[in-house]
Amino acid sequence: MNFEFTDEQQAIRDAVADVAKRFDDHYWSEKEDKEEFPFEFHRAMAEAGWLGITMPEQYGGAGLGVTEAAIMMNEVAKHGGGSGAVSTIHINLFGPHPIVVFGTDEQKAEWIPRLVSGEDQVCFGVTEPDAGLDTTRIKTFARKVDGGYIINGRKLWTSTAQVASKILVLARTTPIEQCKKPTDGMTIFYTDLDRSKIEVKRIRKMGRAAVDSNATFIDDYFVPDGHRIGEEGKGFSYLLHSLNPERIIVAAEAIGIGQDALQRAARYAQERVVFGRQIGQNQGIQHPLAENWIELEAALNMAMKAAWLYDADKPCGAEANAAKFIGARAAYKACETAVLTHGGLGYSREYQVERLLREVLVYRIAPVSEQLILSFIAEKVLGQKKSY
Repeated sequence: MNFEFTDEQQAIRDAVADVAKRFDDHYWSEKEDKEEFPFEFHRAMAEAGWLGITMPEQYGGAGLGVTEAAIMMNEVAKHGGGSGAVSTIHINLFGPHPIVVFGTDEQKAEWIPRLVSGEDQVCFGVTEPDAGLDTTRIKTFARKVDGGYIINGRKLWTSTAQVASKILVLARTTPIEQCKKPTDGMTIFYTDLDRSKIEVKRIRKMGRAAVDSNATFIDDYFVPDGHRIGEEGKGFSYLLHSLNPERIIVAAEAIGIGQDALQRAARYAQERVVFGRQIGQNQGIQHPLAENWIELEAALNMAMKAAWLYDADKPCGAEANAAKFIGARAAYKACETAVLTHGGLGYSREYQVERLLREVLVYRIAPVSEQLILSFIAEKVLGQKKSY
């Protein structure tokens, strides 16, 4: 068992850090204040070739695994950009996975190079107002017509839809009551995001203001047959292929934000002098920071184990979910400790840690809740009866 990064993996970390460090705290604070998408950061990552790290080499990608993607996203998160930085490029790593695995050669050749180069940006239309985590209950429906489908429905939390040119949509093509299993009868489409026909309404939220989240309204939208991914009715099973990679990458991102907050707190503890000595000399400050480091390192090891299992084509559902659970919690705790370490200044925007705390909270909520993860572990690992 070897925990050391390969030379290639270390080179990824160093190269990604070089890009991320070009965008300082002022840049990210300004993007948040203006609620403006980080186009410059997205362009820099595209030009450096990082948008295609998991894409096949024949289509312009690097053809690397989830391990390398997790390393990359952890590094992106560690340099002040928080969830704004990682969300700018996050969807490229797992969203198009159904295209890579189940798309035709023509679809891959047409779509993937444009995602790798950054010419196209894709948003993810899966979650719905009345379905939540119970994806089988989605109501968006694609009705078959000559040459394609007419889609009607509502999607919620569609990130980057304000700037995306493409949308990946999960829709029912068979009513649930006509299916043998609730997971049957759903189909994935990858198509143009035509705002003249699809309404995109921004959701104001607690953090990550630079990267938009939206309610999306699709009414009588025609999608040609050539924009369907794989077989009709198999969409849910296709979607499952991207769930474990997403949880692993989300864990790595959250941990990176926690590591950034911890380093900021540790520096401040060395610099801040109260009653004639550094506050970091006090165990009341030292011990919480030390606990943060322990918890973040433990979470990172779990995330890397899950990534290794996935890349080795081994079962990793429990590890991927556990990494997301403990990674998000450890990161949240580290950001909270960073604010408290800064005292009153931690509440100010100048020191950035309040922003990191607001932004890291989402990782405890999405893309899957802590409660559902615990239920999954109880059932799949500990043999308990299904509770949901």
